[in-house]
Amino acid sequence: MNSLSYSDLHGQVSSDIDAEIAAALESLGPSSLAVRKSISGLLAHQQMKYPLSVLPLLVHGAETSTPGPAVFLSAVHVLWWTSACYLDDLADGHGAHTPDGLGADEALLASILSGQALPIRVVQAQSVPDSVRNALTGEIVNCWIDAVEGQLRDLRGDSENASRDAVVAAYRGKSGAPFGMITAMAAILADAGTERIELWREFGDVFGILWQLFNDQEDLLSGRDEDLLNGTVTYLLACALEETTPDSRTRVAELGVAARSSAQARAELRALLLAPAVLRRFEKDLTAFRDEAHRVLDELDGDEAYLPALRQLADQAAGMYLT
Repeated sequence: MNSLSYSDLHGQVSSDIDAEIAAALESLGPSSLAVRKSISGLLAHQQMKYPLSVLPLLVHGAETSTPGPAVFLSAVHVLWWTSACYLDDLADGHGAHTPDGLGADEALLASILSGQALPIRVVQAQSVPDSVRNALTGEIVNCWIDAVEGQLRDLRGDSENASRDAVVAAYRGKSGAPFGMITAMAAILADAGTERIELWREFGDVFGILWQLFNDQEDLLSGRDEDLLNGTVTYLLACALEETTPDSRTRVAELGVAARSSAQARAELRALLLAPAVLRRFEKDLTAFRDEAHRVLDELDGDEAYLPALRQLADQAAGMYLT
């Protein structure tokens, strides 16, 4: 089998992932019609721009040469991120548009079920040994704790005293934990052994940080500027704070606060974030995270039909797109 890109693989299995999600909703039965309708509405509303649902398939394929058994984990991935992205929008306070046909409270309840109860039901329905089923269930539960910790750190970010290490700690929870969860789950399903499971979790963790950095860049490039509107302490902002003089840190922090309501402040802050010294610091760190992802993949080795797509994902996330 020749190696595939991750988007090629998604084209082959997307209908299977959709069928797995549909079956999970159908299994709720006729007494849960409102639940099924609300979750379906949320899924239609929170469409994923990038097909990262193939990640557990690639991990399982790298371990066993057969990605197919991990399709249900791809469904778990979609359900989890559908919930997390909607809750993140609510927490930010900008851009959380209620799905068509649902009230705000209905969408909130749907997001809770989509991220927690339904993924656990998907796992519990699998014909796998009890030890595997319990381990997979535990991954979902533990991930939510780590992800909420990261989100809370993000919400409580102190722009004036922010550091790159503090931002990475938040990113490691809100993005690293869920990607580490799904890569570890795929390795558990593949019976990879404790050491390899933890290496796959490590890859997912660093990939999650890279993907958050990718999203940070995309937010600025798109002109949405949601991070500026939300006053989010991003890694790029931490780079700007560390690259400026101590006397200027307060001014940068003040712009971060003012940017929530002032177009002029957003423009000034954007200019500071795109300063050459800041971008050089950001790119250097991107490269370091990318190298770490490749190091873990090299240590894992595995089926070369699937590893190139994982390297491709790391490289895409680590691209320097801001100028």
